[in-house]
Amino acid sequence: MQRLFERYGRVGTAPGSLDVSTSEGTGPVRLTVIRYGPDEFEEVEVDSAAACRELARAGGVTWINVEGVHRADVVEALGADFGLHPLMLEDVLHTSQRPKVDEFEDHLYVVLHMLMVTEDKEDGYAVDSEQVSLILTANVVLTFQERRGDVFDPIRDRIRHARGRVRKAGADYLLYALLDVVVDNYFVALERIGDRVEELDELVDDDSVSEPLRDIHAVRRALLQVRRTVVPVRDLIHTLLRGDSPLIKKTTLPFLRDVADHAVRMAESTETLRELTLSLADLHMSRMSHHMNQVMKVLTIIATIFIPMTFVAGVYGMNFANMPELHWRYGYWAVWGVMVAIGGTLVWFFKRRDWL
Repeated sequence: MQRLFERYGRVGTAPGSLDVSTSEGTGPVRLTVIRYGPDEFEEVEVDSAAACRELARAGGVTWINVEGVHRADVVEALGADFGLHPLMLEDVLHTSQRPKVDEFEDHLYVVLHMLMVTEDKEDGYAVDSEQVSLILTANVVLTFQERRGDVFDPIRDRIRHARGRVRKAGADYLLYALLDVVVDNYFVALERIGDRVEELDELVDDDSVSEPLRDIHAVRRALLQVRRTVVPVRDLIHTLLRGDSPLIKKTTLPFLRDVADHAVRMAESTETLRELTLSLADLHMSRMSHHMNQVMKVLTIIATIFIPMTFVAGVYGMNFANMPELHWRYGYWAVWGVMVAIGGTLVWFFKRRDWL
């Protein structure tokens, strides 16, 4: 289970210290650069921050994607070349940030998380979260990922083939496009969880499944993590809309409002699924309680029928010498008749009261 509270770095370190004690990953960091304009396109993989800087100086819009934030020297070099604030670089390295937006003098910093729903044999459905940091400057967008693999391929494809308006727009539109594809991917994750909730709804109604409660709790944990991601993203985008950053043009604001609508829908859908899982848990407990009550009812009726018979058998099981019925020829059958009559009377009474 993911830790609820995570420490950003070593206690006592100075603000802006590039401490990677909380970063994960090994091996080389991959740097890819896409530079484009209405009539030009260039995509290369480079090996240094200096090469990224030279490509950015060539003009147009430049998208620098960094896969792997475990190398503080690479992040620090990019920060020096593009004039990034040390506190921003610190947040890039510490991959447990809450989704937020920070505005600096000449750049904008946005951090959010990509989500991937995976199936776990022990815990059922689990949510894998990866922090993504986006930095917007005048003509450059830098993205920092924890590891290779992302949800940005549709954006890359639109840039390569000049589809849509991304090649004609500026860096702020690229920032919007990246935010949009991350938020849209939340729908994919939530749909998988929603399918699982429907399966659990059928399992709760199936009496042959004895213990779906564990799966319900696994889905609730997954929804909790989605909620911790989606709700701050909704607030993040609203902050961008309310801000007066000169880096975001007015023509881009309607697109950001569309992303805000998607985020609101995501938050509402997440809350709806959480309520459904709570209802499923309550329904399951109610069915278990009802089943237990039925069992106790049957056992109580059986005990009630046999208690008077046990009393009669106990009376005539006493070894007193002066018990007239013991010497009566029909005493044995008379006692049996009394016990059968008592049992039959009780069964008739219970059926009349609709207890059987």
